[in-house]
Amino acid sequence: MSTNGKRVAVVGVGRMGGNMARRLAEKGVSLTAIYDVRREAAEELASELKCEAVEKLAAITASADFILTVVSDDAAMRSIYSGAEDNLLMGASGRTFINFATVSPQVHLEVEAAAAKAGAAAIEACMASSITQARAGTLYLILAGEEAVVERAEPLLEALSIARRYVGATGCAAQVKALVNMVMNINTAGLAEGLGLGDALGLDLTMLREIFAQTGANSRVLETDGADMQNREHECYFSAAHAAKDSGIAVALAKGAGVRVPVAETTLAQYQRMIAEGLGELDKSGVAELTFKGRGKG
Repeated sequence: MSTNGKRVAVVGVGRMGGNMARRLAEKGVSLTAIYDVRREAAEELASELKCEAVEKLAAITASADFILTVVSDDAAMRSIYSGAEDNLLMGASGRTFINFATVSPQVHLEVEAAAAKAGAAAIEACMASSITQARAGTLYLILAGEEAVVERAEPLLEALSIARRYVGATGCAAQVKALVNMVMNINTAGLAEGLGLGDALGLDLTMLREIFAQTGANSRVLETDGADMQNREHECYFSAAHAAKDSGIAVALAKGAGVRVPVAETTLAQYQRMIAEGLGELDKSGVAELTFKGRGKG
């Protein structure tokens, strides 16, 4: 692929960011440097991809024209852009930042304003996909920000995704992504209750899932999580902790808009309960541990 000789660096190389970096390297992108607060993880991936693992965020900015960020939450996002001793906006004039994390819309607005003040540009590229899609370059990306900047980033976005949708000004992508995950989490918790009740009634769960798939009970999460709930296989693709964070963002948006979302609030409470019971690093399918009799802590 062609990025017209532009250099690329990645901040945050966990399960998603690491696989995105692998995908870019595989596509021939000039990947110059990576950064992660977990120094060992950054060094290991840098060795694999033949690039540099830098210790300072400012060094990331100095090394690249496009900087991709994939961090965990609002606090992490604010830290990488506004840390007193070291941040990405030091010497950032002319740089383009592409922010992939699911964080609050307000944080994206803060980052856009701070980047502009530093002579840089920032856009949102919220991911409605998981780890396997990150590695395969088949992410679904929800894009927002200045259209000209989004167009400038198109070669990189295309390398990482199978489809992209531009939704408007900065903050809009985060709003849409929060709603996507709110509904997904509701569906997941609802499926766990349906299967948990079916199990308690002595029904064959494989049969039940097959009938769900042919009726109004069907959903995307039935396909991705149903068997895992039945078999107690909760390898993490999207953690319960992240589900709680994202449902929390949506519930906060609803409160700000004066809209009642009781089902979303109940779902949020379920994922918060998982965290409280030490299950936060399980996949979101692990919510079934709270609904099947004889599982969890009762």
